[in-house]
Amino acid sequence: MVTVPTRTLSDGTTLPAIGFGTYPLKGEDGIRAIESALRAGYRLLDTAVNYGNEGEVGEAIRRSGVPREEIVVQTKVPGRDHAYDRAIASVEASLERLGLEQVDVALIHWPNPSVGLYVDAYRALVECRSRGLVRSVGVSNFTERHLGEVIDATGVTPVLNQVELHPLFPQEQLRAAHERLGILTEAWSPLGKRNAPFAADPVAAAAQAHGVTPAQAILRWQVQLGVVPLPKSADTERQRTNLDVFGFELGEEEVRAISGLGRDDGRLFGGDPDTHEEM
Repeated sequence: MVTVPTRTLSDGTTLPAIGFGTYPLKGEDGIRAIESALRAGYRLLDTAVNYGNEGEVGEAIRRSGVPREEIVVQTKVPGRDHAYDRAIASVEASLERLGLEQVDVALIHWPNPSVGLYVDAYRALVECRSRGLVRSVGVSNFTERHLGEVIDATGVTPVLNQVELHPLFPQEQLRAAHERLGILTEAWSPLGKRNAPFAADPVAAAAQAHGVTPAQAILRWQVQLGVVPLPKSADTERQRTNLDVFGFELGEEEVRAISGLGRDDGRLFGGDPDTHEEM
């Protein structure tokens, strides 16, 4: 089983340097896939209310036999629950579905700026932390402006911001802002899904040079950028190889070349946090 290093968050807690994305794993097949990931060595599981699989995540943890204290569980409050009281109730309901007494990291899924309640939702997460319902509080899909607003309103800096980040959309400016603020960057869709540039020269060359798969080269690129990627696969062998990215290191030129694949229109869909909203 691969040994995964950890990253220290600004509140002093830690989480693994690579995690497992659980969307859209559901039902008995989903439970088996998540349990397989735990057996492979993943210890960071990312879920959300809107994924509709918190119950499956909790059941996979129980079936796996992995001690609860070894696993970092993340979930996310949906846009429809941004009002303060509703956000607290959302976290409580997530805990019930997960079958856990505490969630390790609670995030706001999207800021939904037209609704204008993401600051209230963040205040609610801070309250949940004070009640012991969550260990750490963070956000997802926030811009630097959104981050500044919740920090100014609460005095509490999110421990992480989970955002779209892959070779075609490397988020250089936002990553720099995160570094200034002491916020860890997590990546959803770290390989780029259907647009994964596995055959692109910088990725293919790095994979060949190090005797790894193109996916491993991209995930190693993420790790070396200081990002925690959250790959998802229901395939046991791909789960294993996606996790096995700590036995080699890309050169500086290889990292720059993969970053050079980035482009202004590199998003997978119109997921601009200033305009895209999910309830």
